[in-house]
Amino acid sequence: MTVEQFFEHLLKELESHPELKGYYRFLNDPKTYEFRKAYYVQRLQYIADQMKDVKGPVWDIGCGYGTTALFLVLNGFKVHGSTLEYYFNEIPKRLEYWSKIGDISGFTFDYENLYDSTPPANHYAAVIVQDTLHHTEPIDQALKIIKGTLKAGGKVIAVEENGNNWIQSFKLYLQRGNKRIINYTDERLGKTILLGNENIRCYKEWKRLFELEGFTMPAESIHYVRLYPPFMFKGPSAKVVEKEQSIWKSNAFLRERFFFGLDFIAIKP
Repeated sequence: MTVEQFFEHLLKELESHPELKGYYRFLNDPKTYEFRKAYYVQRLQYIADQMKDVKGPVWDIGCGYGTTALFLVLNGFKVHGSTLEYYFNEIPKRLEYWSKIGDISGFTFDYENLYDSTPPANHYAAVIVQDTLHHTEPIDQALKIIKGTLKAGGKVIAVEENGNNWIQSFKLYLQRGNKRIINYTDERLGKTILLGNENIRCYKEWKRLFELEGFTMPAESIHYVRLYPPFMFKGPSAKVVEKEQSIWKSNAFLRERFFFGLDFIAIKP
């Protein structure tokens, strides 16, 4: 199943699932539809492209509602998702919908904190962390757990926000100041855990943290997403996206300071 085909099925699901509709917001305002779709589709396509050489099971840490995991299992992968908070209760309802579209038996999921999990050693061919790393603390312990469960040559596929983005950094500073790590009490787990408080980082900092744990960081995997505001997406987004992709590859200042999304991979030697 292609990303575009999956997206069309997702839109139909949102029409009858208000919790998801409010979360994804594709259908909330026609003026921002192309803007939001472009961001979502590019990020999912990045994951799909990085999965082309993956042979083996996948761990989706912080899988949320399981959307990316569902896309992958529909494309033949076996995926285990870990999630917390309100996401967990909505997944069974989603399985009813997606089971009518294709075989989703390869998707398993648990309500679990990464630091309490006991993943098998040298087991996963890929670990996906989509909008997850900036919530994960202590980060060094998380990367050790991830490295231990990856097979040799396995990869981490990271989809993140760009911590160098001036606009997003200022917005987050107004929301939380410098309080980048907080305590969060999870009622289902019955414990208080550390949580990254939108603790976004730039690629240079992610590279430093991953390399400290022994990962390699292929420069060719770096990908930036979203420069233009919603009003630039007045029609089909393909031409706008094409222009954005040209800009980040040629203009380091705009790439680092104004692109919103950052994608990269890290490989266990």
